[in-house]
Amino acid sequence: MRLAPVLLASAAVLFAQPAFAQEMAAPAADAPAADASEIVVFGNGETRQVQELSSADIAILAAGSSPLKAIEKLPSVNFQSADPFGTYEWSTRITIRGFNQNQLGFTLDGIPLGDMSYGNYNGLHISRAIISENVGSTLVSQGSGSIDTQSTNNLGGTLQFSSMDPASMLTDGHYALDVNGTAGSNNTYRGFARFAIGDANAARLMVSGVYGTTDKWKGDGRQRQWAVNAKGVVPIGDAQLEGFFSHSDRAEQDYQDLSLEMINRLGYDWDNFGPSGYATAINVADIANNRDFVNNTTGLPGPDGLGDETFLPPSNPAAGTVFPGKIASVNDSYYDASGLRRDNLASIGLTAPIGSAVTFKVKTYLHTNRGQGTWGTPFVGSPNGVPMAVRTTEYDINRKGVFGSLSADVAFNKLTIGAWYENNDLNQARRFYAYQSRTNAGRDHLKFMKNPFFTQWDIDLNTKTFQYYVEDEIKLGDATLNLGWKGFKVTNHARANVVGGRTQGDLSTKDWFQPHVGVNYKFMGGLEAFAGFTSVTRAFASATTAGPFSSSQAGFDAIKPFLKPEKSDTYEAGLRFTTGGFQGVLGGYYVDFKNRLLTIPTSIGIVGAANALQNVGSVRAQGIEASGEYKFGNGLSAFASYSYNDNKYRDNVVIRDGAGNVTATFATAGKTVVDSPRHLAHGEIAYDSDTLFGRVGVNYMSKRFFTYTNGLNNPNDGLGFVPGRALVDAAIGYRMDIGMREKVELQVNATNLFDKKYIATIGSNGFGNVGDNGTFLAGAPRQVFVTLKAGF
Repeated sequence: MRLAPVLLASAAVLFAQPAFAQEMAAPAADAPAADASEIVVFGNGETRQVQELSSADIAILAAGSSPLKAIEKLPSVNFQSADPFGTYEWSTRITIRGFNQNQLGFTLDGIPLGDMSYGNYNGLHISRAIISENVGSTLVSQGSGSIDTQSTNNLGGTLQFSSMDPASMLTDGHYALDVNGTAGSNNTYRGFARFAIGDANAARLMVSGVYGTTDKWKGDGRQRQWAVNAKGVVPIGDAQLEGFFSHSDRAEQDYQDLSLEMINRLGYDWDNFGPSGYATAINVADIANNRDFVNNTTGLPGPDGLGDETFLPPSNPAAGTVFPGKIASVNDSYYDASGLRRDNLASIGLTAPIGSAVTFKVKTYLHTNRGQGTWGTPFVGSPNGVPMAVRTTEYDINRKGVFGSLSADVAFNKLTIGAWYENNDLNQARRFYAYQSRTNAGRDHLKFMKNPFFTQWDIDLNTKTFQYYVEDEIKLGDATLNLGWKGFKVTNHARANVVGGRTQGDLSTKDWFQPHVGVNYKFMGGLEAFAGFTSVTRAFASATTAGPFSSSQAGFDAIKPFLKPEKSDTYEAGLRFTTGGFQGVLGGYYVDFKNRLLTIPTSIGIVGAANALQNVGSVRAQGIEASGEYKFGNGLSAFASYSYNDNKYRDNVVIRDGAGNVTATFATAGKTVVDSPRHLAHGEIAYDSDTLFGRVGVNYMSKRFFTYTNGLNNPNDGLGFVPGRALVDAAIGYRMDIGMREKVELQVNATNLFDKKYIATIGSNGFGNVGDNGTFLAGAPRQVFVTLKAGF
């Protein structure tokens, strides 16, 4: 489904402001209330760099888009995804001020989402935690964020998502129904319905569901998700009881990871063979098995000059040693791959006043997850003679936790004491499953695999977290002072059911004093200044696929005595302006990051060997951030943001053996941090006349390095980067008032409007010290989607 891009672009320039949904969510705790006429709320009164986006910023995107895609407009936010919605989890990456996703904090209504890693170990992705239409607001702190965030890894920024309140649907009655349907490029179909019942000022309940499916934009395969959300609010006298439940079932067939050489040789549209290419995948696996330097069956030399492709014996000598077409390696394309995730998330919370000056809050939650990441690997054959097998990484999570706070208003002080406890049981395993025959796969990569023929490793991990914080907000006329600290202890345990060369052991992280200080002063004429300092420690991860436990046992034992947790000290200051139709912010920051731990893959991703862990010492990050919105009147407005980020490693990487001898040194000192673009900019113009609405925006990102030395062919050539890109998205819509609770809306979205070819995700299979590896994902071409919305 395609529309003329020139017509759509010109129309979007004229009509460009989001269809501001009337169901505005309750703002996050202590966050400034969102104004429906504002694109971004700039955190007036806050003592740190912070911005808030309302549900309107998600509503104007293509239906089903991740809230992460909405925040890419903010300064220092680098968001990447290989699909138009920003929800394809193998490809989604977010960095802020050079801190990667594993070093950011994420919560939903205060519930910790962990670091939202693809290889689940301590949480779940926001696109599975809640349906996008139910996100009420998103609060982004580019620094280390609010002291009360339930996170032990937020060295960098925090993202606090809030679900909408059913009351926003019930302002004019005791029941309400919202529905929308979407169709578009690549056979995309999506339906959403949300029903609310009750009283906006009394007990109320909201239940919603969504189903969406789309073909991959290249190759063979599809991606689909269905989910159910429910939220209830029950006032009990002056107190309020709140419950939330989410079930998500997501299945995504993967795109092939690419290298620069592969893109030049095969093109951006190259992909896995997919279900329709099973015969080709078998043929390529046979050829790879024939290309050994040493024939593993006879022990005699194989064809001269050919590399050992798979280390497996020949499976079909008649296939020869020459790959078809432009294929040059068995790693150019695999048969199929997928990510399967089923999650349940539930919480119950109570907010209650104690007298006139004290407020008590408590919330308990439960998260369960079952997941498989599948790969059709030619490096392991099925026992029945098929030269491939299904390799899985399997996840089972059972997290339980509780957090709460007690706040007291005393004179000009607001004193808050809070705590959080979580017990996380995780099982991760690597298993292999047989294909049925050489002519019939007999396996669907969109379904959970059963009956493995081999378990390589199976590890039980447990993480116990206790965190507390103390904060005092002091109001002194036009000045606000925040003083406080947080502390935590995290214990990690790994025990093997099947060792398989993976790590067992114990770790712990303890830092009881992590200070936070901030000040805000309001001058005359809508000008205010803010400044702050934050010190944060990151706990070690309990996962076989990330952190210290992803190393080999020997590597873990060697580095354990020297392991220190990552720590960051962040200094920031800035000015906010509000005058006439303009509001904006200008800020600067400096971060001293110590004990940065880098995980280095020791094999290509599909082989999945144990990683190497490196402490690269310190990192210095500094930069400036600016953003602003201007309302011209009559529904026309403009928004722009820019950030300059200078993030560099301060030390060389020194590799030592178990005896402490130096075995290698990599020149990383002074090199730019991977996946850390120096320049980020966003501009958009928007219009809303109640009937016509829309938005057009451009997002620019400068070059990104993908090796720690910034080198491609050698550590000093500076060629290990992907070029910058500018992408344009647009939306246009029309509303009709036919007497229903909400106006009927027709909305058209175009992503990557000018059909640019570019590399979206880097680091899909990690980063290396030097070289060109298959760790990129190409960005989606122009896609067009049409959505019809109604409210009854």
